[in-house]
Amino acid sequence: MGSTVPIALPALKTNPKFIFFTDFDGTITNQDSNDYMTDNLGFGTALRKQGNQDVLYGRRNFRDSFQEMLDSVKTPFNECVDILRKNITLDPGFKSFFEWARENNMPIVVLSGGMTPVIRALLAHLVGEEAVDTIQIVSNDVAPREGKSINEEGGWKIVFHDDSGFGHDKSLEIRPYARLPAEERPVLFYAGDGVSDLSAAKETDLLFAKAGRDLVTYCENEKVPFTTFHSFADIHKTVQDIVAGKLTVQEAATGRK
Repeated sequence: MGSTVPIALPALKTNPKFIFFTDFDGTITNQDSNDYMTDNLGFGTALRKQGNQDVLYGRRNFRDSFQEMLDSVKTPFNECVDILRKNITLDPGFKSFFEWARENNMPIVVLSGGMTPVIRALLAHLVGEEAVDTIQIVSNDVAPREGKSINEEGGWKIVFHDDSGFGHDKSLEIRPYARLPAEERPVLFYAGDGVSDLSAAKETDLLFAKAGRDLVTYCENEKVPFTTFHSFADIHKTVQDIVAGKLTVQEAATGRK
């Protein structure tokens, strides 16, 4: 018999008991690459932070705010990637967590509001080419503007993953796993930090929200169970305890700490 795993659920390929979904910018990395471009190459920090607050409190949708941010960046795309490689750093605990997850058959799925070419370039730079090939990345894309090359001034634009108000509604990727029959369904984790993660916040068994970031505020306002993390070292310890049966996902959802 052939595999019964639906094509739409690639993380089930190895029959894992746990799947780790995660945001990329500001979660796997210490800095958000899109914020960095906006603050340093685009319309600046003040307008970017105002846009995030408008999204957090429901005054705008994420898609429109994010589009405006990235449209303000006119630097050629290849130069943007070079600048990000030099300035974006990896969460100090991610590499060891990634290696442990791989050894323990826990797929890592990156769900990002960013752009796939940026994520792939940064992961290859920070973790290695081999890692990029083993991590599923679901995100937005990038394309040249009409009549321009992507690598000229004002030549690129974001291409959103879907038609939602998020541009990439991360819940759409998680829900098919969450709705599996109990005997087939893995335990699902999610880690995030900001407004691009609001669509994913209620979809998994345990949510890790980065301490001091907007996702914590959202979870507290919306009464979404979560636990905070400062680095992937915190996530690694908690997930390891859950996998070992020392802790349940309900016990782990301690909120702000």
